[in-house]
Amino acid sequence: MFKNRSEAGQLLAHELMKYKDEPVVVIAIPRGGLPLGAVVADALGAPLDVALTKKIGHPFNREYAIGAVSLDQVVINRPGDIDPYYIEKETARLRDLLQERHELFHRHKPPVDVKGKTVIIIDDGIATGNTLRVTVALVAAGNPGKIVVAIPVAPPSAVERLRAMPEVAAVTCLETPWDFQAVGQFYEDFRPVSDAEALRIFEGGTVSGAPL
Repeated sequence: MFKNRSEAGQLLAHELMKYKDEPVVVIAIPRGGLPLGAVVADALGAPLDVALTKKIGHPFNREYAIGAVSLDQVVINRPGDIDPYYIEKETARLRDLLQERHELFHRHKPPVDVKGKTVIIIDDGIATGNTLRVTVALVAAGNPGKIVVAIPVAPPSAVERLRAMPEVAAVTCLETPWDFQAVGQFYEDFRPVSDAEALRIFEGGTVSGAPL
């Protein structure tokens, strides 16, 4: 059980110090990954950027992810089970939202160049791992030197799927509980991170104010 996202970020930072002497870029998945990403970026003296991705929910249960999308990539778990028109429509809708996010987060600073860098992708936890798989594909397109995925908690199966990706050099996961049901189950404080707070953390590069 983690006290909050800030504590989870500190624990991840401790595990990731071995990369401190490498040319590192920290990429957080907003909104929940940003408080952790800011802590890790500060500890490693690395620039912080965001990966703009969205999960594609099942047509009959939007909370159940069947895939994920970025501005350039789409990953679908079981495309044969889902109407292709639904996937096409959701992809277009989500990309409109992602374009708005891109313009918001990068209004004052451009995306960080990851070419040749050690890129550490961070979220506050994963369930299926679909969003992270899209993020890995997005980052890999920028020709980084290596990709490391770092999360506080995930089911063992999701971690194994990430480790099996050829683009991923390493996965750091603090807890892999067998009884995993949801990420929030493993945080004492798992309050939502607002757009305003996520933007403040991203532009300031540090976590301040109320614990997250």
